[in-house]
Amino acid sequence: MQTVQRNPLERAVVAICSLVLWLTTGVIFLILTTNTVLRYAIGSSLQWANELPELLFPWLVMAGVVLAAEKGAHIATVFLVEAVPPAVRRVIGVLGWLVVAGLYGTLAWATFSMLEIVHDEKSPILQVPGSVTYGCVMGGMVMLALLALQSAWRTYQSHGALPGASVNPQEVHW
Repeated sequence: MQTVQRNPLERAVVAICSLVLWLTTGVIFLILTTNTVLRYAIGSSLQWANELPELLFPWLVMAGVVLAAEKGAHIATVFLVEAVPPAVRRVIGVLGWLVVAGLYGTLAWATFSMLEIVHDEKSPILQVPGSVTYGCVMGGMVMLALLALQSAWRTYQSHGALPGASVNPQEVHW
């Protein structure tokens, strides 16, 4: 198995997203299991048990998206980039990552601008503000922008070598 050397930024992103992923998955599983048992055992369920998984699911998804980006596990088409000389590949790579970082930054800023508006929207039972869900999306976009900037820097330092995924597809267990 290949060992990946991560810098402090990557370690922090992985730690935060892993914690969010484990917590949200565990809480969603416990709530849904408890609610199912209650329905079959006593014919009733917890009113808030349908709402909380809906609130936690965006956190679960965003953590997974960021972790996949950090591991380089998203799909990439590189055959055109592989056909050009390393110096051109380097320029394309750096510019591409900078555009990606800029787009994620723009999405994060747009989400931040909406936080005040959606804060007044509350979930029906738990009264959780809509800004909680938007905040998770904003945080994910910020982390993705930082990882894209990191990739731009690594591409610049690589002198045109194409970066590989930090995880071997054969090592992933579904």
